[in-house]
Amino acid sequence: MTPHSPPAPPLLPEDLDGVSEDTWLDVIHKMEEVYSKLVTDEVELEEKNAQLEQSQQFIFSLLSSMSDVLIACNQDGLIEESNAALCKLVGRSEQALRGTPVPDLLADAQSVQRWQLAMYHAAAHEVAVVELNLRDAQGLPVPVDMSCTPRHNSSGREVGRVLVGRPLGEIKRAYHQLREAHDALKLAQQQLLHSEKMASLGRLVAGVAHELNNPISFVLGNVHVLQRYGARLGRYLEAVQQLDLPGPVQALRQELRIDALVKDLPSLMEGTLEGAQRTADIVDGLKRFSSASQGGVTQVELNAVVERAIHWVQKGTAPNFEIQWTRGPDCHVSGNAGQLLQVMMNLIQNASDAASAHGAGAATAPQLRISLSQHNHQAQVRFADNGAGVAPAHMAHIFEPFFTTKSVGKGTGLGLSISYGLVEQHGGHLSCANLPDGGAEFTLALPLR
Repeated sequence: MTPHSPPAPPLLPEDLDGVSEDTWLDVIHKMEEVYSKLVTDEVELEEKNAQLEQSQQFIFSLLSSMSDVLIACNQDGLIEESNAALCKLVGRSEQALRGTPVPDLLADAQSVQRWQLAMYHAAAHEVAVVELNLRDAQGLPVPVDMSCTPRHNSSGREVGRVLVGRPLGEIKRAYHQLREAHDALKLAQQQLLHSEKMASLGRLVAGVAHELNNPISFVLGNVHVLQRYGARLGRYLEAVQQLDLPGPVQALRQELRIDALVKDLPSLMEGTLEGAQRTADIVDGLKRFSSASQGGVTQVELNAVVERAIHWVQKGTAPNFEIQWTRGPDCHVSGNAGQLLQVMMNLIQNASDAASAHGAGAATAPQLRISLSQHNHQAQVRFADNGAGVAPAHMAHIFEPFFTTKSVGKGTGLGLSISYGLVEQHGGHLSCANLPDGGAEFTLALPLR
């Protein structure tokens, strides 16, 4: 047929009379094949549509659940896609953002310059990471750490940019939580090391105290026997003195100063007893101190613990430190006597260091006032020194581990933090405040038994 030839006339019914039955069967068979093919193609098309819908739903769920903001823009910087995090941050819907230039979301000119620089690097197939200030729903700048990468279509041609970023507030918050966890881990490690040292020291002290108890018992027992023997010898010599002794015996008695010796025997015995008893008290104190490494909870009388702590500090590192102790009513708390003794000694020693450093060359001697009272089912022990007090900038950090205002080599910064932890383990609280007239006051509050 030529382009200008008329169309063929339609077949008339009389023209179909010569068509055979086989021809009709072939036509019907071909029509069935075409229909079957159409049905198969339709089923495959529906499956592909379902897969495509699932993929789209999966991508949408990912974009919706992302906490990071996401922007997909074209080569001109016009937004084509965004996610729920960005919409929430800027206070606009996804439909309102579509077609908006990215610079319209930025809060300042510096961010616009950084955005342009990121676009330049992305054009060179480089990944650019910049900090941009986005304008939030209230118009306030929100710093976002944004990465910009090139975006390509299915044929590999570059069609735009993809920006993914996280508000720096979340990063800083995560970093702060990480730092807190790290500090807590360091504190736990230091406390574990300290506890192990205290446990080793406790075992050593307990062993030494046990070994010293035997000879001290011998001394005390023998001195008591000698006292009885001395009394008997005194009575005997007094009886002998009533006799008419020969001259040489009386001269020997005067030469050996028997009368003075017998007179001195009671005081010598008493001095020996006092020294042995003091040694026994020291051993008993060592045994009590060693109990700090043990976790036994008993009924503890706080007055006795405070007095023992005062005794140990004054006998040890601060013999000239003036302590005014006001004994309170009997106060019984549940806890570990050794650990509470450790807390009391640490507070007294810190007060001595602070008052001595402030009072060097001053007319007022270093002093500490300790008082015990009961209030609202709590026992409160107050330690008020006449030092320089705690600087306001240091008050919030005074119980932190490794924080110290002492010079290098004078302190580790662990005493107060460990004491704070021990008091909390006893269900109490340790606080600090500056006194109006100068100096610092630490208050130890423990629940009464």
